[in-house]
Amino acid sequence: MIEGGLPASKRRQGERAAPEHGSSHRSSLVEGPALPVRVLLADPQTVVRQGLRRILATDQAIEIVGETGDGRSAVEMAERLQPDVVVMDVALPELNGIDATRWIVERTKRTKVLILTTVTDDMAVRRGLKAGASGYLLKAAEDLDLLKAVKAIARGASSFSPVVSQMILRGYLGNKGGRSVEDDLALLTDREREVLQHIAEGKVNKEIAAALSISANTVETHRKRIMEKLDLHNTAGLVRFAMRKRIVT
Repeated sequence: MIEGGLPASKRRQGERAAPEHGSSHRSSLVEGPALPVRVLLADPQTVVRQGLRRILATDQAIEIVGETGDGRSAVEMAERLQPDVVVMDVALPELNGIDATRWIVERTKRTKVLILTTVTDDMAVRRGLKAGASGYLLKAAEDLDLLKAVKAIARGASSFSPVVSQMILRGYLGNKGGRSVEDDLALLTDREREVLQHIAEGKVNKEIAAALSISANTVETHRKRIMEKLDLHNTAGLVRFAMRKRIVT
């Protein structure tokens, strides 16, 4: 459209005189179709992933590029596929969704994470946001809420279920600068967190060693260091700590 002070007749003549094959002017005004939002699904339950696929497939602006049922694979696939958004549950085996979120955000830089879970306690929400999640949505959300959240996060915005937004607000208003709920967990290295999760999942040293491609002696060394750092003295104490911190659920 040409705008200015020309009479309408002159404007119409100018429009008719525009070259049919001179596409440079028109191409600057007409944009091509937007690329779809590429999504990776990470949920331990196959039936849930199937349901998420059906919901997201109703929007042509979203493309599912992969799915997995454990946190370690989610990190590997995010690095390989470079999706725009990972829809991630908290309760994932091998590597929990919160630690997987942290790894994905650190390693891919561009990929955003939307946590989609049934876990609603303040601890999980705080850890999820600290790990770098761009949104925290509950599985009780409506289908349309999920679609909106995925697209909002892909364009750099955030999205939270109302109850989560209230938790965040209460957390900020109620923060008096006391000891953080993350302090003791932050004492552990990434590898120690991994070992702790496997211990809490009931695996013995040999199984943990095979899963992490390290020796059983190294696993035992990590176990001892974890106990020393957390001032815990048995496996039951480690399991309770992991559950309290939402490393396992």
